[in-house]
Amino acid sequence: MKHAYKVLLVAAGSLICASTSWADTLPTHRIPAALAVEAVSETVAACAKQGYRETAVMLDADGAVIAALRGDGAGIHTLDSAHDKAYTAVSFKNDTLQLAERAKGENSIAPLAKLPHVMFFGGGVVIKLGDEVIGSIGASGAPGANLDDGCAHAGLEKIRDQLK
Repeated sequence: MKHAYKVLLVAAGSLICASTSWADTLPTHRIPAALAVEAVSETVAACAKQGYRETAVMLDADGAVIAALRGDGAGIHTLDSAHDKAYTAVSFKNDTLQLAERAKGENSIAPLAKLPHVMFFGGGVVIKLGDEVIGSIGASGAPGANLDDGCAHAGLEKIRDQLK
């Protein structure tokens, strides 16, 4: 049995080497921390101008936090919900307002909301450079998902021209 396992590993390794050159790399783009801070600050500020106490979280393409800002007076729960909206947007490669619509009716994706950190409510905005997903912004705290979505979009618009 031990010998068969070694043979399987060698065979799998050979297939991987044959299909991929070790010199090849995957091209990726990263959002600099300074831009992430600008975006979450603008997200919170856009909602504050409307009287909403907002939290914003920006994630990279892998779902790791780059920046988070809990606005003045924002509820403690908004940290988790802003993160989960951003996580949902980046992992599904789509804005959560659109995903919330897909969670309704026939062929619903609603059962996927049982997965950790998945939240089908507006306020999660995916960030793309061309077709490549490079991150997301999640916003929470406004009295409505569409309002959170608008604030997250304001944060993205603040930095969109600087993304490369």
